[in-house]
Amino acid sequence: MSQTNAMNNVVGGFNIPDPIDLPTIKDAVSETEWALRCQLAATYRLCAMYGWTDLVFTHISVRLPDEENANGELEERFLINPYGVLFNEITASSLVKIDLNGKVCQETPYFVNPAGFTIHSAVHAAREDAGCVIHLHTPYGVAVSVQKAGLRRYTQFAMQVYDDLAYHDYEGIALELEERDRIVRDLGKKSLLMLKNHGTLTVGANCAIAFLRMYFLENACKTQILAQAAGQDEALHEEPLEMAHKVGEQGAAAFVPGMGDNLVWPGLIRNLKRTNPGFDQ
Repeated sequence: MSQTNAMNNVVGGFNIPDPIDLPTIKDAVSETEWALRCQLAATYRLCAMYGWTDLVFTHISVRLPDEENANGELEERFLINPYGVLFNEITASSLVKIDLNGKVCQETPYFVNPAGFTIHSAVHAAREDAGCVIHLHTPYGVAVSVQKAGLRRYTQFAMQVYDDLAYHDYEGIALELEERDRIVRDLGKKSLLMLKNHGTLTVGANCAIAFLRMYFLENACKTQILAQAAGQDEALHEEPLEMAHKVGEQGAAAFVPGMGDNLVWPGLIRNLKRTNPGFDQ
């Protein structure tokens, strides 16, 4: 079903199916795709668990292995959330597969957020290392995004990501495809992006690493806002740039596949299975 046809289904009133009512598509996709679907669905629910949601208005995506299209040509595809489904109810089967042109590549009752397509297609098309892309609008992340000085070197959280953080100027809701070139330009080779007056974004080789980067960025933003609430900037100690370089190098191993993800991710999944099971349906 195409994106256009899916959106036409809601003319005259939204009809967003409950993901729990969907039949599983586990046997209709490859083992690799199913594993990625489960990881992405878990990432959505973990973001909900940590309070990193904006109802249905942010998005997380995962790159899939290239697949043949109807013409027998290999093309890039990725998974993203069905628009209108809350993060804490996302399931592996409800995720929507689209290509870099925004075409939905599966039968689905859902459609996707156009702004989500703009941002995520830009990063996936430009960055082969972007296995997972997380974009959020958290109060603390947005609060730092409006500050002219951006993220400050106040905390260890901040210094662990400081050198890997880029900035992108606000251009309105990301509905114009021309913005993709500027998102890619501003992100460059870095793994975290502060979208000014808007929110945050992280890139990782997999869901675990993208989530871990967002954890540090979110806590860096939160502690910055809390510190600023307790006193004026001149009363706060900011570490020198050289210290940020040092801490970034010390913590770099956490973001290497097989390192920090294996240390943190299994425990997160165990906790998720206990508190909000069903993501892998």
